[in-house]
Amino acid sequence: MKLIVEILLMGLAVFLGAKIVPGVQVDGYGSAIIAAVLIALANSTIGLILRVFTFPINFLTLGLMSFIITVLMIMLVDYLMAGFNTNGFWAAAFLAIAIAIIKAVFGAIAGTDKD
Repeated sequence: MKLIVEILLMGLAVFLGAKIVPGVQVDGYGSAIIAAVLIALANSTIGLILRVFTFPINFLTLGLMSFIITVLMIMLVDYLMAGFNTNGFWAAAFLAIAIAIIKAVFGAIAGTDKD
C-alpha cells in the first residue's frame, strides 16, 4: 500500500512541477504517473550504473553529477514518452528541482513512518 501511495505522490509531484515550470508539458495526471514511474525506474537502473561509474567526479563536485544524471534521466523519459515533454536541459533541471521541493513538502506534511 505504501508503494502505491508513493507512486501517486510522485505522479502528483510531476504533475505540479509541470504546471509550475515553464517548458514542461504533461498531458494529464495519468501521464504524470507513468512519467514518474519511468523516471524512478530510469534513476534506479541506468542512473545507478552511471552514479557508480561517475563516483570520483561526483565526489569532487559535491554531488552535482548526481543531479545532472537525474536531469538526464528526465530527458530520457521525455524522449521515450509521448505525453511528457520538456524543452531542453534547463527545463528538465528546473523540473528536477521542483519535484525535489514538492516531494520534500509532501514528506514534511505526511511525516516519516518507521513501520
